[in-house]
Amino acid sequence: MSISGIQGHLLQVTDPYVCLEYGSTQHRTSTCTDGGKMPIFQEKFTFSLIEGLREINVVVWNSNTVTYDDFIGIGKVQLQRVLSYGYDDNPWPLQTKTGRYAGEARLIMRYEKAQNPVIPFAPSAPPYATSPYQFPPYSTLPQSYPTPSPYPAYPSYPSSMYPPLSTYPPPSAYPPPPLPSAYPPASPYYPPAGPGFYPPPPY
Repeated sequence: MSISGIQGHLLQVTDPYVCLEYGSTQHRTSTCTDGGKMPIFQEKFTFSLIEGLREINVVVWNSNTVTYDDFIGIGKVQLQRVLSYGYDDNPWPLQTKTGRYAGEARLIMRYEKAQNPVIPFAPSAPPYATSPYQFPPYSTLPQSYPTPSPYPAYPSYPSSMYPPLSTYPPPSAYPPPPLPSAYPPASPYYPPAGPGFYPPPPY
């Protein structure tokens, strides 16, 4: 069984390093200087399996140059998943000496002789560029779909509901309009025009 990388998620900014303990086998990573709260250790370690032992102790320390190194947290990594499927990268919690939560450690573990091996990071869908389906551009509509009308559709009524055009009177039934020379019409009720018909004004 091998561990190909370790990722940390710590609650305090430190210069951490990690110690791995499995039975009598111990490994130590290099110090991640200024690693902060998200240190990454790209180192590989190999362990020989021990019958009946299915966990690894993970201890995280903070490196100091003047005083002793500070203990950050400890955690136990279970091996059932990696031994069954050949791969495991789940995070495992870390605890302080008083049992308080100190962060997480993620170990990338592999086991070649797994009972049910799986391929890690298998893509769930093919890339977009290799899709076998071709779609028309958005600016054109498929030919099989009619263009929607923005106006509501009104019901069509049969032509039998309306009277035929022959029942209406022809335009010749109306009298023609009078000629312009006939206006104003001469009337016997108006006094004739000309002098001498009105009495002269009194003086």
